Amino acid sequence: MQSTTASVIEPGALESLVEALRSRGFRVLGPKVRYGAIVYDDLASAADLPIGWKDVQEPGRYRLERRADDARFGYAVGPHSWKQFLFPPRLRLWAASRTGDGFEVTQEPPPDRPLALIGVRACELHGIAIQDTVFLGGPHTDDEYAARRRDAFVVAVNCFEPAGTCFCVSMGTGPRAESGYDLALTEVMDGPHRLVAEAGSDRGAAVLAELPRRDATAADLEAAGRAVAGAAERMGRSVDTDDLPGLLSRNLEHPRWDDVADRCLTCGNCTLVCPTCFCSGVEDHTDLTGQHAERVRVWDSCFGVEHSYMHGGPIRSTGRSRYRQWLTHKFGTWHEQFGSSGCIGCGRCITWCPVGIDVTEELAAIRAGEEGSP
Repeated sequence: MQSTTASVIEPGALESLVEALRSRGFRVLGPKVRYGAIVYDDLASAADLPIGWKDVQEPGRYRLERRADDARFGYAVGPHSWKQFLFPPRLRLWAASRTGDGFEVTQEPPPDRPLALIGVRACELHGIAIQDTVFLGGPHTDDEYAARRRDAFVVAVNCFEPAGTCFCVSMGTGPRAESGYDLALTEVMDGPHRLVAEAGSDRGAAVLAELPRRDATAADLEAAGRAVAGAAERMGRSVDTDDLPGLLSRNLEHPRWDDVADRCLTCGNCTLVCPTCFCSGVEDHTDLTGQHAERVRVWDSCFGVEHSYMHGGPIRSTGRSRYRQWLTHKFGTWHEQFGSSGCIGCGRCITWCPVGIDVTEELAAIRAGEEGSP
């Protein structure tokens, strides 16, 4: 870790960070323990952070355990992603009420406060960047997403404790944040408990200047670098990304698709927890009086039969075809569509799959089958 402008703050200074952001009018969001998991929610204070907790993750398995220290960010990622705030799972687009001579249509008002996101991992920064490309990068931008993304303040946290399902190193998305943040923190547990802070924008520098801090020493930077390097060395999973689009396009009839279809429940959990999946549908509702109607956008999933419905029936009627669609899009055709992989290596789809299907294992099996074929 190299920086000429890095500072060191004590864990207690995180309260000052929350207050500095709130005083600027931000809605402050961050990690907290709820329902037996670490989720993202509104932070009343820095005391809401998951102090002294870590997560243990394996395919289809997640639990929290107490750490031997008071780390504020000593976990990997939970079931929530920041997508839920930038691209809400359910959003009313407009409402209409009957008047004497017609209807009065009102648009859903924009958020009343910009968002401040505390605890964004490097992989999640890439996830947000991917959704930026989807919703803002084309000729037609999504106004609802733009309203939430605009002016968002991002406090990144470099990983020092990867989960058993993480593979961000393979995807080139972590564990250190390189860009896309206003402030970046690296929690150091080696020696005195402290956080090395770096500004990534003028806004970040202004906030950092308000916090109780000191200049980082060479020893601080070395300790922070060791923490992040240690996370990279302890990744729970890996995947060979060499020509994944070509590999998948050549193996659309690979027998592995039948094998995974025997296990997949097509529940869509993987798409719900994924930070980059963006499919949605629109529902229209009318009340029983006929006086009021509204249009609502909701998350959708390519694992649903109706997702591929066209006149006469669904295009992908089997679990095999729907899982293949998801995996080949995420790791293959996404490159052609958006110029990058659709996977950030966070491992959520592995952890939160009820039957423990592991995408890295599936990709490796397809590659092994091709390499072993005559």
